[in-house]
Amino acid sequence: MKIAVIDGQGGGIGSLVVKKLREEFGDSIEITALGTNAVASTTMLKAGADKGASGENAIVWNANRVDIITGPVSIMLANAMLGELTPKMAEALSSSPAKKLLLPLNQEQVDIIGTVKEPLPHLADALIQKIKEITKNV
Repeated sequence: MKIAVIDGQGGGIGSLVVKKLREEFGDSIEITALGTNAVASTTMLKAGADKGASGENAIVWNANRVDIITGPVSIMLANAMLGELTPKMAEALSSSPAKKLLLPLNQEQVDIIGTVKEPLPHLADALIQKIKEITKNV
């Protein structure tokens, strides 16, 4: 199972997700850290990702090469993350055949109706549970 964790800016959300994935699945999954910038990628690599890259081409190229894409919901929004997430990145991620598991966190003017506000650690735990369900059925 190949999982891409996407994050930008400081990579804090992505690093928490990578850490929890590594704790739960050990080396049974491959984690690719894809940052919209080098700081985000480096932070996620330090948290335990197997490999990492940053920038538009890395995200576009890898989007079709993983089974699951995860990150904040803003990774689907062109020009999100103060403009770090380019329209090409958003298109590649949203068009990928990979399963998308998104955390309802963003700083954009987007509200997702029906979601309950939870702290990031709780959302990350729920994400890990969903990935466990998916990996059971593979």
